[in-house]
Amino acid sequence: MKRREAEQRKGRKHSRRPHEKGIARMTDGHPVPELADVSPESWREANRRLLAKTLSEFAFEELVKPLELETEGRYRVDLDSGVSYVFSATRGALGSWRADKDSVTRGAAGLLGNEIETPAWDAQQFLVDCAGTIGTDAPTLGMYLTELSATLAVDAARIEHGGRTAAELRGLDHAELECAMTGHPTLVANKGRIGFSASDVRAYAPEAQRTVALQWIAVHRGLAEFRGTPGLSEAAVVAHELGEDTVAAFRTRVEAVGGDPDAYVWMPVHPWQWDHAVQVLFAGEIAQRRIVPLGRSADVYLPQQSVRTMTNVSRRDRYDVKLPLKIVNTLIWRGIPPHCTQGAPLTTQWLTGLLGRDPLLRDELRTVFLGEVASVTVRHPYLDRVPEMPYQHLETLGCIWRESVSSRRDEGERVRTFASLLYVDEHGTSFAAELARASGLPAEEWLSRLFETVMHPVLHVMYTYGITFNPHGQNTLIGYDGDDVPRRLFLKDFVDDVSVSHTPVPERGPEPDGYDHVLPRKNPLVIRQHVVDQLLLGHFRYLAPLAAEQLGVPEERFWRLVRQAVVSYQERFPDREDRYAEYDMLADEFPRYPFNTDRLVVTRYVDRALRHALRPNGTVPNPLS
Repeated sequence: MKRREAEQRKGRKHSRRPHEKGIARMTDGHPVPELADVSPESWREANRRLLAKTLSEFAFEELVKPLELETEGRYRVDLDSGVSYVFSATRGALGSWRADKDSVTRGAAGLLGNEIETPAWDAQQFLVDCAGTIGTDAPTLGMYLTELSATLAVDAARIEHGGRTAAELRGLDHAELECAMTGHPTLVANKGRIGFSASDVRAYAPEAQRTVALQWIAVHRGLAEFRGTPGLSEAAVVAHELGEDTVAAFRTRVEAVGGDPDAYVWMPVHPWQWDHAVQVLFAGEIAQRRIVPLGRSADVYLPQQSVRTMTNVSRRDRYDVKLPLKIVNTLIWRGIPPHCTQGAPLTTQWLTGLLGRDPLLRDELRTVFLGEVASVTVRHPYLDRVPEMPYQHLETLGCIWRESVSSRRDEGERVRTFASLLYVDEHGTSFAAELARASGLPAEEWLSRLFETVMHPVLHVMYTYGITFNPHGQNTLIGYDGDDVPRRLFLKDFVDDVSVSHTPVPERGPEPDGYDHVLPRKNPLVIRQHVVDQLLLGHFRYLAPLAAEQLGVPEERFWRLVRQAVVSYQERFPDREDRYAEYDMLADEFPRYPFNTDRLVVTRYVDRALRHALRPNGTVPNPLS
C-alpha cells in the first residue's frame, strides 16, 4: 500500500497543471498561487518534506535523540507524549542526519491500548507531539506553528505549480534567480514572515516574482541623517536613484505643503512598511509635515531572499536597497538597527580601502566587495529615549544603498548566490549538478574550483586581517564564466555581518571605531566559527550528499577536496602558522550552534531590547581534521 501511494504521488507530480481560472500571473507568466489552488496531495507532499527536514535538524541539534533499531538505517524517536516516530535515515559528516521523507511512521496507543503505526506526513502534528520532549511551551508552540504553516503554504504552492527546473535556472539573471530559491537550509520554519498576510506574501515575497515600486518620503533633518562614502553626496545618491524628472516632481510636492525640499532627507520605504509601520508609529511626524510622502518610484524592484533587500530591475546599474520590515522571519525582527545604517558607509570605506589594496584579493582572486555606499538613519522621537525598549520598535525607518551585482560584474559573467547551489527541482535535479555538467569539467575538478573560489578569499581575509564576513549562502555570491565554471567571489552585508577579532592585527591598520564600536569584536575562535557555520555546516553539509548522488563524488572524497582547498591556501603562505593555529580550520571538532533550538527553547518569541546571541550546545566532528 505504501509503495502504491508513493507511485500515485509520483504520477500526480508530473500530471498536475495550474488552475486556469482566477489566478494571477508572475512577471514571467508563471502563476502566482493562492492557498485555495493547492491540492491536498501537494499539501501532504510539502509536509512530508518538511517533516523529514524537521527530524533531520532536530536530531542534529539533539532536540530529539533517535534510537538505532536492528534494521540498518532505521531509527525511532520516543516522545514524552507517548507517541513514537520511526524513520529511515543516513548519517553524514559533521553529525548530520538525512531522514527519508517516505519512510516515516507514527505510532500511538489505540482505543484498546495497542500501538497503532501509520504512515506519517504531518509536520505540525509532529511539533505538537514532541513539544514536551523538546521543552517548548504553549505560547511558543502557537507562534512557531504559525511560522510552520506559512512555510508549508509556500512550499505546497511551489510543488503544485512546478517551480523552475535546474536547467531553467541557468538562464536567469541574479535578481530573478533569487526569486526561485526555497529558503534557509537549516531553519525548519524558514518562510514564517509573521506580520505578512497571505495577500502580502503574494505581493512582496520573493517567490511571487512580483515587481514592487518603492514609496519615497522626505524626512526633516531634525529626524533623519544621511551618510555616504567619501565623494558620494546626498544629492548624487538621489539623482542616481531617481533621475531629473522625478527629482523635480518630488521637490514640487514638498513645496506644495510649505516645506523647503533641501531641509529634508529623501529616502525610499518599502510600501508594506509605509502602510503598516511608518504611518502608524510616525503619524504625528506626518501630520506636522516632518515626514512628507513624495510618491512611488518610477523604477520597480524584485525582493531578494531576505525579503527586505530590493534589486532594481528597471535600471540594473542602480543600487540595491535594504529596507526595514516589521515582520519576524528566520529568528529575528527584520528591521535595520540605527547603528547599522550609521556605520554602513564608514565600514564600507574602511573595508574596501583595506582589502582593495591587497594584491591577492585585488589582482589574482579579483574578489568583489559590494559596498554599502550610503544610508539614512531615522530614530523615533519618543521610543528611542526609553531604556530597554524592544528593538522591533526602534528599527522601523531607515535605508542602506548597496552596490548592485550588475554594476560590478564583467561582461558575460553570471553571478549567482552560493545558496542557489542547494536548489533541487521537482525532477530531483540539483542546480549544482546542472552547472557542473554544463561546465564540461570532471565533477571533482569543478568542485575543487568551487571550493577554492569560495574559501580562498574568505580564509585570506580571516587569516590576514582577523575579519570575517559571516559568509552564508545569501551574503556569498559566485561569479561564473561563460562555461559555468566558478571564477571569483562577491561578498556583501558588511556592517550587519562583519566581525573583527579582538586580538591586535597589525595588517588591519587604523580601524573605523571612534567612541562607539562600529564593528563587533570577537574571540578568534568565534571569528572562525562564522566561517565554519556558514560554509561547512550551513552549506557543504547539504551539498555533500547532492554531490554523491548526482555527481558521483563520494562524501568522503568531497570533504577531502574541501580540506585540500584549506591546505592549498596554507601551503602558499607558510609564514602564517600562528594565524592558522589561532583560527584552526583543521581542529578535531567544532562547536554546534542550534538555530532551531534557539527559537523553540531559548529565545522563543519574547520581546528583547537586543538581538539574542546564539550559544553552542555540544560539538560536531570536523571532517577536515
